[in-house]
Amino acid sequence: MFDDALISAARTSKAWPFQEAMKLVKRFNGSKTDADGTVVPVLFETGYGPSGLPHIGTFQEVLRTTLVRKAYEIVASADGTPAPTRLVAFSDDMDGLRKVPDNVPNKEMLTRHLGMPLSRIPDPFGSNDSFAGTNNRRLREFLDRFGFDYEFVSASERYNSGGFDDALRQVLRKYDDIQAIMLPTLREERRKTYSPVLPISARSGIVLQVPIEVIDAENGIVRFEDEGEVVEQSIFGGRSKLQWKVDWAMRWYALGVDYEMCGKDLTDSVTQSGRIVKVLGGRKPEGMIYELFLDANGEKISKSKGNGLSIEEWLTYGSEESLGHYLFANPKSAKQLHIGVIPRAVDEYWQFRERIPDQEWDKRLGNPAWNLLHAAGHDEGAGDSLPVTYGLLLNLVGVLGADATHSQVWSYLGNYIQDADPDDHPDLYRLVEKALAYNRDFVAPTLKKRAPEPNEAAALRELDAYLASVPADTSGEDLQTEVYEIGKKEEYGFENLRDWFRALYQTLLGSDQGPRMGSFIALYGIENSRKLIAEALAKAA
Repeated sequence: MFDDALISAARTSKAWPFQEAMKLVKRFNGSKTDADGTVVPVLFETGYGPSGLPHIGTFQEVLRTTLVRKAYEIVASADGTPAPTRLVAFSDDMDGLRKVPDNVPNKEMLTRHLGMPLSRIPDPFGSNDSFAGTNNRRLREFLDRFGFDYEFVSASERYNSGGFDDALRQVLRKYDDIQAIMLPTLREERRKTYSPVLPISARSGIVLQVPIEVIDAENGIVRFEDEGEVVEQSIFGGRSKLQWKVDWAMRWYALGVDYEMCGKDLTDSVTQSGRIVKVLGGRKPEGMIYELFLDANGEKISKSKGNGLSIEEWLTYGSEESLGHYLFANPKSAKQLHIGVIPRAVDEYWQFRERIPDQEWDKRLGNPAWNLLHAAGHDEGAGDSLPVTYGLLLNLVGVLGADATHSQVWSYLGNYIQDADPDDHPDLYRLVEKALAYNRDFVAPTLKKRAPEPNEAAALRELDAYLASVPADTSGEDLQTEVYEIGKKEEYGFENLRDWFRALYQTLLGSDQGPRMGSFIALYGIENSRKLIAEALAKAA
C-alpha cells in the first residue's frame, strides 16, 4: 500500500521513471479501464532477439522498463493500492538467421540453415532445443537471476499456434496502406522486392524476401514465387512472419502493448511502426528512446568490434546494484561503458542508499538506490551503508599486491571495523572478492611507486614522526587532519594540498589517485603505513 504523500510526490516528480509513468496516466486519463470501466493492467513490453546471448543491453532495457512500471503502479494508484501492470519479455524467435554468430560452435551446421527461422534451427550447442529455444531459456534464466517479474512470450509460439492469425489477417486487409507507408522510406532497388509479409518456403524452410500478391485476406492466402514456381499459400499458423517494422507494429496491435522503450538506433522504426499500428486499428505505445553505450574511447559499442563490456565482466568486478545504479542516471545521454566506471558506480550506489531515510519524498523518488530497492521489493534495505568504500578497498588490496587473499584483507579490515566479521557484513564480504579480482586484473599491473622529491621526503618524515607518536587506534578523521596540516606547511613548498596528496599516492601507493589518506592509514594500520613511508624514503636516500 502506498501512502498519500508518496503518491502525491510521485505525480509531480521530475525523476525520469515517474515522468515516463505520467505519460501513461495522461494516455488513459487516469488508469487503464475496459469497456465496463473496470481497471485493467497496463502492458509493458521489452524485446529480445535470440540470435545471441542476453547482454547488458538486454538487462538495461528490462530494468529501465521495470522502473517505469513500478513508478506507474504508484502514480496511478487508487486508495493506495498499486495500479495493475504486466511486463512481457518478447522473443523475436521467428526471425530468419541472417549470419552465423562468431561465438558459437558448429558454424557449418548453422551455415546450412541460414535464412530459416531461429526457432527451426538445431541448437549449435547440442541441446534438444532449437537455436532460439536455447537462447530463450538462457534469457529466462538471465531475467530470473535478477529477480525480474515478467511473462515470457515467444514469437514462434504465437505464429505457430495461430495466436497472431487475426492480426496477420488485418495486415493483409491493410496491405496497400502499409506499403504506402513503407515504400517511400526504402531505396529504389529495395522497393522492387519489398513485402510486409515474408512467406516461409514449404520447400526450403527459409523466410523468403519476395514480393507477394494478396489473394484472399480473410483466409490469409497470398501468391509468390519460390524457386521459379508460383505458389499460393496461407500465411497463417506459422507459415510466414512479418518484416521487422510491420512485425513490431503487429505485435503492439495484437498484444495491446501500452509502453515500450528502445535504443536510439530504432528511432526510425518507432516512427514507421507507429504509423503502421494506427493503420491496423491500434495505438502506438508510449515509450522512451534511450541513448546507446560508448566504449572508453567514446566510440559506439559494437558486437563485431568486441569493444563492449559484458554483464559477466561487470559482475566479476562490481555488484548487481552498482550496474543498476549506473544504468539509472540520464538514460537519454550516451554512457561510456568500460571497466573503469565500475568502482565509482559501486561507491555512488551505497552513498545514495545511505541517504534514503533522511530524504523527503521529492528527493527520494529521484534517488537511484531507492528506485532499485523499490523495484526489487527490498525497501527495508534503505539506509544501509558500507563501513569501507570500494575505492578504499581497492587501495588496500593494491598495497597488498596481486596475490592478496580474502582472509588477508579481512585481517586489515579489523583495524577499521570493530569486531570485523564477514557474517555481519555480507555486502562488504562480496565486494572484497570483487576488489581482489579488479586489482589483480587491472590495478596491480599498472602500479609503480616513484621516489619522493626532497621536499616530499621531508614531509613524509614529519608524517612518520607523527604516526610514531599516536595510538594504534587513532581515528581516520584525526589522522586526516594531521595529514592536511603537514601538507599546508610552507617549508615543504607544496603549491596546494592536491600536490601533497598526489605525492602520497604516487610514492606510497603507486597511483595518481587515491583515498582519504587518514582513512587509508587507519585501515592499513599505523605500523604498516610507517613501513610504506620507510620504503619510500629508502628510495629517496
